[in-house]
Amino acid sequence: MSSSEARSWQSWQEEETNPNRQPKTNPKVKIKVKKSWITSGEKFLYTLFSAVTLVALYLTVSFSSTTDSLNREVQTLEAQVQKQQVTNENLQYKVKEFSNPDRILTIAKENGLSIQNTQVKQASQISN
Repeated sequence: MSSSEARSWQSWQEEETNPNRQPKTNPKVKIKVKKSWITSGEKFLYTLFSAVTLVALYLTVSFSSTTDSLNREVQTLEAQVQKQQVTNENLQYKVKEFSNPDRILTIAKENGLSIQNTQVKQASQISN
């Protein structure tokens, strides 16, 4: 007898002598279905959410940039307005200084003009 025949005879003998032992059945082959971690619907939703988030972030940055540039322009214009107001105030002060009646009389006398019994009044007082 060969060794393989002896083994099969021995296993056959053991099966016959042990009545409690159940006959060997071929185990069913289990097919593993590889389940993906994320379903295709979830992938679509994640992609859609990511795209919406990116668009929202882009619009936010764009809006912030536009607002910042407008604020800078407003500040520049305010600075120009303030400079112009200072210039206007200086010119108004000079107008008041040059319209002083004493100054007008001194310039008139220097140029050979004479005043004959009249009173010099400011033009703004006359127009009121």
